[in-house]
Amino acid sequence: MKAYKLSQYYQFLEGSVVRMYFIQGVPYTFDELPQIIQDHPQIQCEALKGRDWDMDDMYRWSSYLMEEELHPLMFDIKVNDTALLPQDD
Repeated sequence: MKAYKLSQYYQFLEGSVVRMYFIQGVPYTFDELPQIIQDHPQIQCEALKGRDWDMDDMYRWSSYLMEEELHPLMFDIKVNDTALLPQDD
């Protein structure tokens, strides 16, 4: 069985910068960031390279991944790097 590729990027979600988590390029969740981090020039620069997502996008993609049993937070699937999964604080 192949390992699915995880990644994370700073992206805009409804106008705010978040850390968004992806599996095979499909978003599945995000972390909200403090304003001071959102305003950092390097974070802004990375976020501007992406698109502005909305909550409907997140709902649709997350639902799709659950239906396919590929949501990494809901199902035990083989991933390339578990360090790229969201961390509980």
